[in-house]
Amino acid sequence: MSLEFRHIAHAYGPVRALEDVSFTAPAGEITCLLGASGCGKSTLLGLAAGLLAVQQGEVVLAGEVLADARRSPPPEVRPVGLVFQDGALFPHMTLAANVAFGLPKERRGEAESWLARVGLAGMGGRYPHELSGGQQQRAALARAMAPRPHVLLMDEPFASVDIVLRRALRRECRILLREAGSTVVLVTHDPAEALDVADRIAVMEAGRIVQFGTPQDLHEAPATAAVGAIFGGAQVIAGAAREEGLDTAFGLWPLGALIGELPAEAALDLLVQADRLVPVPDPRGCRVRDVHPLGARSRVLLESPDGLSITVETALPVDAGKTYSVLPDPESVRAFPRT
Repeated sequence: MSLEFRHIAHAYGPVRALEDVSFTAPAGEITCLLGASGCGKSTLLGLAAGLLAVQQGEVVLAGEVLADARRSPPPEVRPVGLVFQDGALFPHMTLAANVAFGLPKERRGEAESWLARVGLAGMGGRYPHELSGGQQQRAALARAMAPRPHVLLMDEPFASVDIVLRRALRRECRILLREAGSTVVLVTHDPAEALDVADRIAVMEAGRIVQFGTPQDLHEAPATAAVGAIFGGAQVIAGAAREEGLDTAFGLWPLGALIGELPAEAALDLLVQADRLVPVPDPRGCRVRDVHPLGARSRVLLESPDGLSITVETALPVDAGKTYSVLPDPESVRAFPRT
């Protein structure tokens, strides 16, 4: 079942949380809502789950309107599963009973196998208060996935799991969800998690979706400098287009592939990779704030005379007592109009 949001807007009093949001989470795929706290991603999940009433727009499931401003079925009658950040297990039930709760009688014997899939083998007889926060969250994941729901909504489901286990758990979770054919919408603020898990990612800022696409789309063709910085591990540097090149606080950069594409004197955000930058000795350049050896290369933090910083990863020797300008590989620079 595909889950579609059509022209959703939502406000909490005078605060606008969502503005005309439209996208489709395709059937059988994992779609991540990615963004900083307060961008509206959990509000979207609440509207789909029935925890919030739709004020404007429609939530559509498998081509049929599930909720709009006129009707909003409660969560218990919607064909969706929910996983929240805190797990929300039944405290008076064992883990096995928690997992079996939403299963038909003939499938309740599967509870232990689902617990084993999330790393809790042999722990079905324990109660939630006997577990760590991370173990409780894994049990909540097992409970949500066991019924093999058509649609599963997940709000920061791995947040309370330690980082080593988190990586393994989210990859195993992806495999299990794909095998079940579930349509999943997962909220996260962690780009690494989105790349690890998602088939498609909706990047949100201030109640709007700034780009929606596959991880490859977002990495190779970011719509904004901010999206490129999230997925490419790049830096955003302020610059301006001049006839002679790109004017930055770190030196005059060649136009390279950007020749003919930029309006004169345009204010720009330049997207650059640290390992595509070269420090060049320059008595009027940037001072070295830090040199961090990384084996064959070093990570160098440079500060311009007006206090702006840039990071360079280089195999060239860098003298902390000297000053440097910075030159990029001209073909590696991406430019976006500053907004």
